[in-house]
Amino acid sequence: MRRTNSCNPEPSRWNKRAEESAEVAYIIDDDTAVREALTGLLHASGVQVVSFGSAADYLKHQRTDSSACLILDLQLPEISGLELQRKLIGGWGPPIIFISGRGDIRSTVQAMKAGAIEFLTKPINPEVLVATVIAAFERDRLNREKRADVAALQERFSLLSPREREVLPLVVRGLLNKQSAAVLGITEVTLQIHRSRIMQKMLADSFADLVRMAEKLRTTGCDNVSSPEATRNF
Repeated sequence: MRRTNSCNPEPSRWNKRAEESAEVAYIIDDDTAVREALTGLLHASGVQVVSFGSAADYLKHQRTDSSACLILDLQLPEISGLELQRKLIGGWGPPIIFISGRGDIRSTVQAMKAGAIEFLTKPINPEVLVATVIAAFERDRLNREKRADVAALQERFSLLSPREREVLPLVVRGLLNKQSAAVLGITEVTLQIHRSRIMQKMLADSFADLVRMAEKLRTTGCDNVSSPEATRNF
């Protein structure tokens, strides 16, 4: 792999970043020379690195709870880069940067459609790699924030009583209190009490805020939030 003196842009800035964060770049490549070259390059730029010679070794590794990215060789023994990507989809794996010794349009398209952040061809341009790694760290940080937000919402949702979980989808659909009460066969006053408790438990500042929370929960698998059974009689 080509090495140049440009591999360490603004070293003090990158080293300061490494001191202030626990971000980790995971490298998977069966070529020892490539792993060592990429590791040296990223270390010089203030990036922490953990490298593996195979996808199987990476899967055995216990990840730290920190922002990360995965620099993944396309051609690997036993489990290819694309196969590993498929295994990680849906499992909150880190953003993937693919690297390859040759251009492969079909594989590039597959990788990008499956969510890869970039596809770089060897020899790797040092500045491009470092910039891409930093962008991947930022994407992972945002993804982690979103997951934490969803987890907090799910925790609040778990505090709702069975009846309140029936009321919530009716409320966020915009039904009037009397309409929601009629669907559930309860009085309007009782419906209003449930609605107030839902707002309190979900820590919603406004009705619009509650609607946004319900939509986030719905898109992450909380079917109760938009259950058709809750509105079938209306």
